[in-house]
Amino acid sequence: MTLPELLRAAREGAVSELELISLEGGIYLLQILGAEQRAYLRDEAGRNLHLRSVEHARDLLEELPDVPLFLVHASAYDEMCGLPSGTRDALRVPVGLRSRW
Repeated sequence: MTLPELLRAAREGAVSELELISLEGGIYLLQILGAEQRAYLRDEAGRNLHLRSVEHARDLLEELPDVPLFLVHASAYDEMCGLPSGTRDALRVPVGLRSRW
């Protein structure tokens, strides 16, 4: 989903929340969740758009109506040796679309 498509979908109420997924190397991907779809924010060439930070996402999404935004980071414990196996939930923290200074 491109930025113009995201803006249109959000204005139509088709976006329930956004997840800013933190990856290694300081890269963030924006996952768009709706009642009937999951998509990543893509550029005009169809590649996943790499964001640099929460502030970069906020700047990019400044025209978006208020939609819940969550910062998601995978558990570092999944990469550690010697821990019992099992599923660990990712850290999922609500952050506002608008900076609250």
